[in-house]
Amino acid sequence: MTAHPAELGIAHGGLSDGRLDIDEQDLTSSTPPSSLILEDYLPYRLSVLSNLVSRTLARLYEQRFGLTVAEWRIMAVLARFGPLSANAVCDRTAMDKVQVSRAVARAVDNGLVDRGIDALDRRRSVLTLTSKGRGIHDQIVPLAVNLQATLLGSLSVEENCRLNDMLTRLYSRARELHGAPEEE
Repeated sequence: MTAHPAELGIAHGGLSDGRLDIDEQDLTSSTPPSSLILEDYLPYRLSVLSNLVSRTLARLYEQRFGLTVAEWRIMAVLARFGPLSANAVCDRTAMDKVQVSRAVARAVDNGLVDRGIDALDRRRSVLTLTSKGRGIHDQIVPLAVNLQATLLGSLSVEENCRLNDMLTRLYSRARELHGAPEEE
């Protein structure tokens, strides 16, 4: 059974000029909302799942390397996409600037991340992993991959493909609703 988007709390809208037009009335309806069953509410479920999975992995790298979740996320993003500015790290991790700034400062102090100056724009700093940071990253990756395999092992191959497709579409839609720029 397919639910109507309004039943799922999804606003009507369309794309114009590459931006999503949201009908404000759908988001601020004067009629009281139907009851919210928190454990069925997608944002809540995604947040709880994300926090639980992150904490599971964090137990391993906090004990071994003294890293916080934010530091690990920054290291993972820099390993995959670096060098990056702090703003680009914020965009890629969906963490706020204060959280990224504190985690970067700590990672720099611990010799995991280097903060350099952009050759093209001297006002901008650029973050890269140090060799020490890369070494720790490379030790954590197998732990992360094993955790993912264990989690996804509860789904069939077809379910994993569908989940990946659904998460990709939800992510794209959430970025549209948020008004985030397209990723490179």
